[in-house]
Parts: sequence; structure tokens; C-alpha cells
Amino acid sequence: MSRVCELTGKKAMVGNNVSHAMNKTKRKFNANLVKKRFYIPEEDKWVTLKVSTSALKTINKIGISAALKKARAQGFIK
Repeated sequence: MSRVCELTGKKAMVGNNVSHAMNKTKRKFNANLVKKRFYIPEEDKWVTLKVSTSALKTINKIGISAALKKARAQGFIK
């Protein structure tokens, strides 16, 4: 399973470690993902999603139904 948020599409970024001597080596910045179960009352079922913590804050603010609707509109969920 890849490290991609299922609601926002966030994924790992590539950058550099920079030492005090300005030596640069490649590194990866992974997205802050958590695996979380959500209850969807409209469908009367539980779903498990791998979401970023920023998406989790959005779900807490607008609700899981609205967040799923928004993600479907953006094309992250079929």
C-alpha cells in the first residue's frame, strides 16, 4: 500500500538533507498518514481510510460525508 492520503492525494516529497558544511544528500519527506475507521451513517457502514492528519482535521470540521463528497469531486475517490 502506498503512502498517499486517500482523501487529499498528499504523498511523499523529495528534498535534501543539508549539513552545516552545506553538503546535500537526497531524502524523502513522507506525508503524516494515519489509518482510521469512519462510520458513514448514510450508507450505514464503516470504512477504513489512510488519511493525512490535515485531512483528519478537515473531517472533524466538515464531517466525513462532506469530505468524501469533496474528494469524489476532486477525483481522489471513485
